[in-house]
Amino acid sequence: MTTTILFTTPRDLLRYAVTRFNGAKLFFGHGSAEALDEAAYLILHTLKLPLDKLEPFLDARLLPDEVLQVLAVIERRATERVPAAYITNEAWLGSYPFYVDERVIVPRSFIAELVPQSFSPWVEDPFAVENILELCTGSGCLAIMMADAFPNAVVDAVDISTDALAVAERNIREYKLEGRVNPIVSDLYQNVPFKKYNLIVTNPPYVNSESMSALPQEYLREPQIALHGGADGMDLVRKIIAGAAERLTPDGILMVEIGNERDYAETAFGHLGLTWVTTSAGDDMVFLLTAEQLQHA
Repeated sequence: MTTTILFTTPRDLLRYAVTRFNGAKLFFGHGSAEALDEAAYLILHTLKLPLDKLEPFLDARLLPDEVLQVLAVIERRATERVPAAYITNEAWLGSYPFYVDERVIVPRSFIAELVPQSFSPWVEDPFAVENILELCTGSGCLAIMMADAFPNAVVDAVDISTDALAVAERNIREYKLEGRVNPIVSDLYQNVPFKKYNLIVTNPPYVNSESMSALPQEYLREPQIALHGGADGMDLVRKIIAGAAERLTPDGILMVEIGNERDYAETAFGHLGLTWVTTSAGDDMVFLLTAEQLQHA
């Protein structure tokens, strides 16, 4: 009996993929929460079906070539432990799709949850925001979302990696934001034009050394320079905070994502009076500092 006879519908492939993924003990931290969600996404994407409409197609009869294409994707995910986003060259933040590949980490950010509300209540008037600096932009996803949320702003999107910025430039072109989102190759502030920013936003490398040694294999597929933040995870955060005051307008704010490293952040910067911002993960992932607070950094 051939493989194409064993699997004739998306329902057959979905059941198989979930079993295969669970048996392989895959880690799901790049957009999907469990094997079922990731299997459904990969199947729908491979078959070029709407990503939000699995049910109508579950019992559709598939062509033999379609079955083989889906099986190849399932096997690559299970055996190579490649994040799904690298297989599909697609990642989503909220309602925004972005191109990604192995040159950038898979976009995931709690700051992205705050962008559609234009960082309210900390930003009173989104239309008054003229200049935004995003450090460690990676694929450019947050910069693009902020250009949408702050219609009068120019966003300078900075990364030390020319490979990452090549991906960012592709996404900027896709969203037709050339001239409003400017990719800049720079080690943090080093090559950034000296001007005053209303907002400095960053999701920098912040994983501490001990945690790096325990990362799942899927994370090891990503550029490690975009993950490792030194012994306590705060190496780049220290530099970002140290240089932020002279770059911000008098009423500007710095927003920093630090993932699970709140304890280290409080140890390093608690004396500044960090404001912890509520996200879907609680009050531990993102903090902000005002320009006034940063004068004491």
